[in-house]
Amino acid sequence: MVQKVEKIWLDGKMIPWDEAQVHVLTHTLHYGLGVFEGIRCYEGEKGKSAIFRLKEHIDRLYDSAHILLMKIPFSKEELTEACLEIFRVNGLKSGYLRPLVFIGDGAMGLHATDNPIRVAIIAWPWGTYLGDEGVKNGIRCKVSSYTRHHVNITMTKSKAVANYVNSILAKREAVLAGYDETVMLDPEGYVSEASGENLFFVRKGKLFTPPTTSALEGITRETVIQLLADRKLKVEEKLISRDELYVADEIFLTGTAAEIAPVRELDNRVIGSGKPGAITQQVQKDYFDLVKGKLGRYDEWLSHL
Repeated sequence: MVQKVEKIWLDGKMIPWDEAQVHVLTHTLHYGLGVFEGIRCYEGEKGKSAIFRLKEHIDRLYDSAHILLMKIPFSKEELTEACLEIFRVNGLKSGYLRPLVFIGDGAMGLHATDNPIRVAIIAWPWGTYLGDEGVKNGIRCKVSSYTRHHVNITMTKSKAVANYVNSILAKREAVLAGYDETVMLDPEGYVSEASGENLFFVRKGKLFTPPTTSALEGITRETVIQLLADRKLKVEEKLISRDELYVADEIFLTGTAAEIAPVRELDNRVIGSGKPGAITQQVQKDYFDLVKGKLGRYDEWLSHL
C-alpha cells in the first residue's frame, strides 16, 4: 500500500492528499490515454537529497505526451520545480516520484479533443520494487506468454498509461506461477524487456542488451551503459533469443523502480552460478554510488532539493 503523505500537486496547486480526486468520467480512466514517469529521489551523504535525472524524465514525459497528441498546459520549468517542491512540502528526504498527465472529464467517446489535459505530481516513500532480498541475491523470472508491443500497434517510445495493461498481464502471470518477474519477447520472438525493466546479460566477458524497438528507452538503461563505458566495458545492442539468456553467465534488469536487479534463474534454469555475478555487483555499486552523490563527475544528473 502506498504510504500517505500530506500534499499532492494537482493542476498547479498543492492540495491535501485526500482531496486529490477526479470525476468518474475522467477520460483517461475509461480509455487509457495518458502518460507518466517514474522517478526516484535519494538521500546522499550528510543528508543531502537529490532527484536522479529529473531533466531527462521530464523531457521524456513531454515527448510521450507529444507522441500521443497531448499538450501539457505547464512548462517544463514549472513541472521541474513542482517535482522538487513536492518533496520539500512533504518533508521527504527520499522516495518515488510520479508525474501523471491525463485527460479530464468532459466529452466521452474516442475523439474527445476538447477535454482538459490535467497534471498530477505525487511523491511517497517506496523501497526497492523487487525487494531487498531480490536485489541482494537475485530474482526468479519466466519468459512470458504475452508478446511485447509491436511498434505499429502502440507507440513504444511513449510511456503511455494504456501500454501497461500488457505489462500487468505478464507480471501477474509470472507471480501466479511462483516467479518474481517476467521476460517478454517482441513480435518476432526475440527478447525485448521485462514487465517494467530493461535487460542486460553477460556471456564470456561480453555485455549485451536488446534493441529498444519494442521496449521503452530506459533512462536507467542509458545510465548503466555509461557507467560500464567508464570502466571500459562496451555493451553490444543486438537481437537476443531466449535460449541465449539460458546460457548467460549473468543477467540483470534495470529500471527506476527496480534499480539494478540480478536474475538468478530463468524458466527454471539457473543463470551462471545462481548468484549475482561480478559485473552485476559492480554495476549495482556504481549505480548506488552515483544516485547518492558519491561520483562527482555526474553531479549534473542530480537535482538537489
